[in-house]
Amino acid sequence: MRKFLTAEWRDLIMANYEVEPSLLTPYIPAGTTLDLYQGKCFVSLVGFMFIDTRVLGFLIPFHINFEEVNLRFYVRRTLESEIRQGVTFIREIVPLPAVSLVARVAYGEPYETWDMKNTRGDDQIEYEWSKGGVKNRIRVSVGEDLGVPASDSVEHFLVEHYWGYTRRAATRTDEYLVEHPTWALSAASDAYIDVDFGRTYGEKFAFLTEAKPYSVLFTRGSEIVVYQGKAIN
Repeated sequence: MRKFLTAEWRDLIMANYEVEPSLLTPYIPAGTTLDLYQGKCFVSLVGFMFIDTRVLGFLIPFHINFEEVNLRFYVRRTLESEIRQGVTFIREIVPLPAVSLVARVAYGEPYETWDMKNTRGDDQIEYEWSKGGVKNRIRVSVGEDLGVPASDSVEHFLVEHYWGYTRRAATRTDEYLVEHPTWALSAASDAYIDVDFGRTYGEKFAFLTEAKPYSVLFTRGSEIVVYQGKAIN
């Protein structure tokens, strides 16, 4: 497989919400099914940094380090020889118009451009994104190293998905592989989530504005590789 993108994904905040599976049915890419953990269905709000981003090995000026916040959920593709656990996205938000344009037009990813900023220190991480009168913020205090979660834990399920699936059309799905080391978690406390989910991600998700997260996780992340995708149907 050809390496498409390399970068570091750093300082990831993940706010995870349990939802009814029927909420996500219209968004499931063809050829995949919802991936549940012990019968629980999750969506995750994920904020993080792209660092030292390279496309096909090249640095693109002014597009090297930037924020992303996405709303994602979990799917799987069953093959004869394996089950591929992956993620798919409701919306991905970045501050760079060129990134959004290329991702939408060339790859069918649901990217949007918003104003964004971050504040990152050793003990607190915060991401903000705003557009058209909507201002969102997510923040956590970072504590002790918790290590790598157990392979059968809900934390492992939420963090360790290595496949991505893009719904290009009702009957077309693209699949791509993401490689990174297994991530250790750090304690995340004093979580502050001020997000207008309805105006940011669609009215179906408005109820999450007042919902209490099932969990809030934090990992420092690592270097990653995203491989060139291909259609699976």
